[in-house]
Amino acid sequence: MNDKALEWLLPLAQKNDFVFTSTPRDFTVEEIPLYEASGEGEHLMIRLRKKGLSTFEVLDILSNALGIPKRRIGYAGLKDKHALTTQYLTVPAECAPALERLDHPQMTILESQLHGNKLRIGHLKGNRFRLRFKKVLGVQKEKIDGMLKWIEAYGMPNYFGLQRFGVEGNNWQEGRALVQGELKMRDRKMREFLIGSYQSKLFNDWLSRRIGISRLLEAFSEEETEQVEGLSPGTLSGTKAQPHFFKILRGEMMMHYPFGKLFCAEEIPVEAEKFAAKDRAPTGLLPGRKVKRACEAARTIEEGYDDAQILEQGSRRYAWVFPNEIHSRYVQEKAQYELSFTLPKGSYATVLVTMLKGEW
Repeated sequence: MNDKALEWLLPLAQKNDFVFTSTPRDFTVEEIPLYEASGEGEHLMIRLRKKGLSTFEVLDILSNALGIPKRRIGYAGLKDKHALTTQYLTVPAECAPALERLDHPQMTILESQLHGNKLRIGHLKGNRFRLRFKKVLGVQKEKIDGMLKWIEAYGMPNYFGLQRFGVEGNNWQEGRALVQGELKMRDRKMREFLIGSYQSKLFNDWLSRRIGISRLLEAFSEEETEQVEGLSPGTLSGTKAQPHFFKILRGEMMMHYPFGKLFCAEEIPVEAEKFAAKDRAPTGLLPGRKVKRACEAARTIEEGYDDAQILEQGSRRYAWVFPNEIHSRYVQEKAQYELSFTLPKGSYATVLVTMLKGEW
């Protein structure tokens, strides 16, 4: 194994046994809005802080307190139940008096302003996270520092976090049963949620396969990796020399980063350099209708994680993202490590924690 391979694989292989618990004391999330409230309109944009509540539970509380159906409440993203979180929602402007009377021990309205439209899923830039790790001794600190340096330079895989799959981790199985006609469900929202969980599972499995290929390419030749993975000769041609750990394939569907147009990669060496420069990133498939598929070598792998029976809307998701504004502080006398960073919308802080623990 050459020096470059060792440089990449060393931080990826280190196990770390610090303690992280997803509680409001050790895990906070602040939503970064896509835009500010306009100051006029038929809606109120509210900034709400909650703990011990899921976003869906907040919707139930607001619906009952304001006397409106949940469908009239807008929100940009779902926030973790087991954290102290701040997020933006919209309610009809006529709810202002009832909103002022709202008193709940697990949520607080921090501010509200008139706004012109109802918030929709995805109407946010990203999220700012603050985490605290415990039982971090000197060796654990050095491992965290080393992995953070790697993440700051090269980014992280954009897996869906475990919370996407429910408490038991099996929501995706119900989603698959719905797709295959083995389960019936009248609740449209719940049906969409469960099928979305199945789409997420297929994405995660595809991403794991691609990361596995990239790891093999750091240690072995393209031909050897093709043999191990059962790929046709030439599938991985030209990938090993790419500067980034995550290797781009011919026919990859790319997207400008952190947002932009989706396009098919043609000049792979050029795209690989721009990916390493954080100018764009490859995307993975969330199977369904009306979504672009990869082609050529990239499609060869992707099609194994595509389910043509999914009739819901499909989409593509960044396979790799780049955390920024990373700040850390080590409190030696308490053996605690404090970390803050921002991620684009839809990305999970728990995935970064998994990387720091050497478990990905």
